Amino acid sequence: MTTTTEQPLDLVGIGIGPFNLSLAALAHGVPDLSTAFYDQRPAFHWHPGLLIDGTTIQVPFLADLVTLVDPASPWSFLNYLRTRDRLFPFYFAQRFHIERAEYDAYCRWVSEQLPGLHFGHHVDIVRWNPERQLFEVDFTQVDADGEAEALGRTHARNIVLGVGTAPYVPEPLRLLADAPAVPVIHSSDYLAHRDRLVGAEHVTVIGSGQSGAEVFLDLLRDRPAGREQLTWLARTPAFAPMEYSKLGLEQFTPDYTRFFHGLHERVRDELLPRQWQLYKGIDHDTLAAIHDELYRRTLHGGWPDVVLTPGVTVRTAGRVGTSRVELHLEHGQQGTRSRITTDGVVLATGYRERRLDHLIGPLDPYLRRDASERPRIDEHHRLIMDRAVRGSVYVQNAETHTHGVGAPDLGLAAWRSATILNSLAAAGKPGDVPYPLPARTAFTTFGLDGADTTRRRRGDGPVPTVQLRHV
Repeated sequence: MTTTTEQPLDLVGIGIGPFNLSLAALAHGVPDLSTAFYDQRPAFHWHPGLLIDGTTIQVPFLADLVTLVDPASPWSFLNYLRTRDRLFPFYFAQRFHIERAEYDAYCRWVSEQLPGLHFGHHVDIVRWNPERQLFEVDFTQVDADGEAEALGRTHARNIVLGVGTAPYVPEPLRLLADAPAVPVIHSSDYLAHRDRLVGAEHVTVIGSGQSGAEVFLDLLRDRPAGREQLTWLARTPAFAPMEYSKLGLEQFTPDYTRFFHGLHERVRDELLPRQWQLYKGIDHDTLAAIHDELYRRTLHGGWPDVVLTPGVTVRTAGRVGTSRVELHLEHGQQGTRSRITTDGVVLATGYRERRLDHLIGPLDPYLRRDASERPRIDEHHRLIMDRAVRGSVYVQNAETHTHGVGAPDLGLAAWRSATILNSLAAAGKPGDVPYPLPARTAFTTFGLDGADTTRRRRGDGPVPTVQLRHV
């Protein structure tokens, strides 16, 4: 069976993670804006494999789906608590950072109440129809088991891609991660394999970020003192704390995002790797909890049977017998090599932006790309395309290379959603936007205020000027 929606929508969202859910919630408050959002999953779930008891999100509860743009929205976290008669308990709990499981429950509440969300719909392809001057979105409706039930097509004036990121498995471990008999799993699936890992004789955690720390701490707490048999390896030079000073956090403001977007492409590419501690470090409380747990295990003499080694990369990996793993390691600073044998590996190796080629392949001839063949994205989070395409394609969490470390940060979700909606509104009625935003959000001035941004940089030539396309 095939269904086609002939009446075009103003905006179609692909993917319903926190970012597109934020957009859908704020769009709900815009009069006369028709929207639909699609996701192949049967329901909303946010990193279910990492909802470890007691873990918290790393942004304050005010960084919910809507509050930093529209505190009076019915879709705020505080309103969620009110509908559950939990405002007073939350008030007395004095929690600025809520648990991950609570954030997941809040988002699921929004997804179940908000109209226009279509779960169980896998978007197959997006193309531009030049005759109708509309986007065509082809999808497959699937059942709870992921089996196709029906085909459909929706027409839209504008698209927003919020397909999220994919777990990253380093090349040396990919074959082992695909082998079901070998317990090499990504941290995104940790809880599904936790019992097996807790029962394993020796477990190795790889990764220096928050997920790696949380997995290591959870395993440590569940193993007997003196017989922990845990190894924690990291490529970074230290198990370092995340930048959490007040002025340091201003690098997650719209002010810094605008500054970063205005930098030359080469400068942006050089800057991002040096900012790893802004988003790949570990929460201070988690580091303290790990140290406290390790220290507690020394109270009666001896040291816990754990190894924590930063500065290490996995060169190669292989199977030993039917279920054990041998890791070949190299220490970059020492220039030394070693190997360990382990009964389980948890890869807390992060995520990578999903490639969009399969989804928007037909739009490729219209896309404008940078020197590294990545899509160029304007300050409104919109793909820069040929003027022949009159609609807009926006992206959420696929623009780190143009907008910096704030792209995947939950704290900028509402702001980016409002920016997208304001961009759509301004295209129809210039100057009339649904969510007026403040011109300044940080005490820090990130560039030379009032500087001529077209000046020559050393060896770069003139700074390229992007000509924005209006819908």
